Amino acid sequence: MSMAPRADAQSPAPHVADRHEWIRVHGARVNNLKDVSIEIPKRRLTVFTGVSGSGKSSLVFDTIAAESQRLINETYSAFVQGFMPNLARPEVDVLDGLTTAIAVDQQRMGGDPRSTVGTATDANAMLRILFSRLGRPYVGPPGAFAFNVPSVSASGAIKVERGAKKAEKVTFHRVGGMCPRCEGRGSVSDLDLSQLYDDSKSINEGAFTVPGYTGGGWNSRLYAESGFFDPDKPIRTFTKRELHDLLHREPTRMKIAGINMTYEGLIPRLQKSMLSKDKEAMQPHIRAFVERAVTFATCPECDGTRLAEHARSAKIGKLSLADVCRMEIRDLADWVRGIAQPSVAPLLTALQQTLDSFVEIGLGYLSLDRPAGTLSGGEAQRVKMIRHLGSSLTDVTYVFDEPTAGLHPHDIQRMNGLLLRLRDKGNTVLVVEHKPEVIAIADHVVDLGPGAGTAGGTVCFEGTVDGLRGSDTVTGRHLDDRAGLKDAVRKPTGTLEIRGATANNLRDVDVDLPLGVLCVITGVAGSGKSSLVHGSIPAEEGVVAVDQTPIRGSRRSNPATYTGLLDPIRKAFAKANGVKPALFSANSEGACPTCNGTGVLYTDLAMMAGVATPCEDCEGKRFDAAVLDYHLGGRDISEVLAMPVTEAEEFFADGAARTPAAHRILRRLSDVGLGYLTLGQPLTTLSGGERQRLKLATHMAEKGGVYVLDEPTAGLHLADVEQLLGLLDRLVDSGKSVIVIEHHQAVMAHADWIIDLGPGAGHDGGRVVFEGTPAELVAGRATLTGEHLADYVGS
Repeated sequence: MSMAPRADAQSPAPHVADRHEWIRVHGARVNNLKDVSIEIPKRRLTVFTGVSGSGKSSLVFDTIAAESQRLINETYSAFVQGFMPNLARPEVDVLDGLTTAIAVDQQRMGGDPRSTVGTATDANAMLRILFSRLGRPYVGPPGAFAFNVPSVSASGAIKVERGAKKAEKVTFHRVGGMCPRCEGRGSVSDLDLSQLYDDSKSINEGAFTVPGYTGGGWNSRLYAESGFFDPDKPIRTFTKRELHDLLHREPTRMKIAGINMTYEGLIPRLQKSMLSKDKEAMQPHIRAFVERAVTFATCPECDGTRLAEHARSAKIGKLSLADVCRMEIRDLADWVRGIAQPSVAPLLTALQQTLDSFVEIGLGYLSLDRPAGTLSGGEAQRVKMIRHLGSSLTDVTYVFDEPTAGLHPHDIQRMNGLLLRLRDKGNTVLVVEHKPEVIAIADHVVDLGPGAGTAGGTVCFEGTVDGLRGSDTVTGRHLDDRAGLKDAVRKPTGTLEIRGATANNLRDVDVDLPLGVLCVITGVAGSGKSSLVHGSIPAEEGVVAVDQTPIRGSRRSNPATYTGLLDPIRKAFAKANGVKPALFSANSEGACPTCNGTGVLYTDLAMMAGVATPCEDCEGKRFDAAVLDYHLGGRDISEVLAMPVTEAEEFFADGAARTPAAHRILRRLSDVGLGYLTLGQPLTTLSGGERQRLKLATHMAEKGGVYVLDEPTAGLHLADVEQLLGLLDRLVDSGKSVIVIEHHQAVMAHADWIIDLGPGAGHDGGRVVFEGTPAELVAGRATLTGEHLADYVGS
């Protein structure tokens, strides 16, 4: 039967469904956005740029992605919605043409000790199935290889009806792969007894060195007057029995000094009172003690593999699951290619694709047993990306937050290829980014600014990359900035010797780090830079390491509390109003009683992300209404905490609010490029780069002689990089030594001395491939870094 000819074969009229080609945003007012209206093309790569704090994340994450998430949640039944966060609609007049948004951010991955690179992607699950099918000897189903499933045995009686009821005994057994000794963590914790007491002294002489047990307080009297041992006898002369009573005795009710008390060995007592508590919530001196006293060692039973003995015994060829998880992923990919088993062919294809994605995205140097919590922000983001690369979804909006963080210029080219691949599958890709290499591949650019914080929040430019170059915006002017090589470099005043460094992938590295100069350590991602600096520099007095790890502190912590700025501010308020300083602390007497001074009410949703709703009583101000009647320089405490650093710097400089101690700290915050942060912004909302610069501002007041910085340009706009270079110069000129791990060519060009690691990543790296001045590196062009730097400075 012949098909009827199509009537519209000549000129198909555009279908009405194809008109929705734009995501339309009108009147966005989230955070510092000032009534922003914008149209973003779908199925294109749009890059959002602008100085730090100009409102990029507010527009992309807090408006577009947040509304998409809220609308998706509303499609579930009322019953399911009852368990989900009740997200507020972002402050925006019109949001049209949204598609499902998947946000891939730089939040560190779960801190759970059992979470690894393999469990965060599907690679581990697929390998478990593979080993349960092909592993010899056969040890059980896939669960028998899971290090987060314990083996369980149980027995009991059940009633069975076969004509007459009768009880039958049954036993139940589940085989799990968890190592019973370390419970799947790979390491066991132990107490260092020398940190608990000085065994050359007796208890009455003050042998205990545990905080709270020194002096003659109740804690030490409990042991001194227990009668189980002589309190005047040095602990090293105790008999076995006496030592057991001191350290491990089970709880015993007894009278001590005429009072009924429970005596308990020192170790179980500390376990309950200190060691089982959340480290983040401890007072600093107790946290320091716990970090000293608790030592983590590799589990002796499973040798750190997390797996039980039976799970390690099954092998494919000569390798067990533990062996393959320890391999670098690119080697593992080659090993999987060598398995030819038609029975598991579809599984092998899927596993192969996942492993190849790792290699392609520049993470081939990781291993699947690497704990997820140890990945840097950039690595975590790229691991999350792997989940989406193999996805069959199209017409999705992918939102990326600086995907090039932590990437060498060589790796950025690969990342660009991946972003374009996602777009070419028919997806809308929105990228918040500062690097000119990424801006260059954009189909559409949105530049926010002109400044940061209250000085930002407007669209300065929207159009093509060439249009941006010609525009007179801050980004447009700095897009083609190229830092030149310095005419003269500083001479070192000494050296910091590293000999035989073997941390992680380092290959017995000997290197001299020059002191008194700006020394930059570079190399592709995974070449061993952090291992060299954080793992090998002797932690002597005067070495101040400033990295991007999350700052210890709770949701209550903010830049004002972290930097110590709040103390002089509270005192100034108290003095001006004749009341006590504690009233001006949201963690003390001045707190709003409803939300306890957090400004928000948190709802913990157990299996999902918790949700925060602003406190209705204090309207998020965090303070009791009576406290807000006290003023300093015409402002109340909540208004001061809402000020950006730059405004607060002027406010405390002179006039009624003049507070020199506060002004000094604020000036340091400005110096590191954080002038746009508000004093009361929770630390949990800062990006990795912002956290690092906040730490740097705090440490600048210390007497440290050597500063070690880990990618201080992360999250910095091209215009802010100049300011950072000025700051590094000032540190060096004031007699400090600055060692920087960095990929940004402007910082490399500005260095006095460069150490380049490589030549590749993982086991292909770990060697020093160049050390010398930037000019020598460019002239030689012998390494990947040398080639990229030469292209950058145009020589």
